Amino acid sequence: MRYISSMSMLINTFKHTVTAFAVIVCYSLPVGAATLDELFNELVEADALSHDRIEGQIIAQWEKSGSASLDLLLQRGKDALAAGDPEAALEHFSALVDHDPTFAEAYGERATAYYGVGLLGPALDDLRMTLVLNPRHFGAMRGVAVILEGMERPAEALEVYQAILQINPLADGVAEAAERIQLALEGQAL
Repeated sequence: MRYISSMSMLINTFKHTVTAFAVIVCYSLPVGAATLDELFNELVEADALSHDRIEGQIIAQWEKSGSASLDLLLQRGKDALAAGDPEAALEHFSALVDHDPTFAEAYGERATAYYGVGLLGPALDDLRMTLVLNPRHFGAMRGVAVILEGMERPAEALEVYQAILQINPLADGVAEAAERIQLALEGQAL
């Protein structure tokens, strides 16, 4: 009889623990967390006050690998880039790509590191892969446009800048870059 009573108490304790855990999880989730599609819709309509917040939320979602160890590799690579060490960043981002070849942000960040060491071909390859995995990645698109400009292919760079503006109309410096190229191309046509 004692065994049944103890087992009943244990089951009740377990039920209360599970219930408490479920309540904690439900209340700790962000209320109204937007999906990427919703955020992109908001980004197109954003004003100067809300733009940076929405863009930041999109980037934060892109940076979620789903793995703490991969997130650590991403952060170490970003820290190396920020410290001016693109070679170390390349090692971290390459390990990240090796561990998860479907993680678009790994390619995008590695492209930045390749660009930092002057390897434009591999940078373009990684930007292409980023866009294959995430076609709305305005950061990768911007990288492509910058490289195209450096390769003296302004008409193609302009097309990419215009595509960015369709997704992210208030992207920092993009409208100005597109206008600068447009004016230069019109000046050449005269």
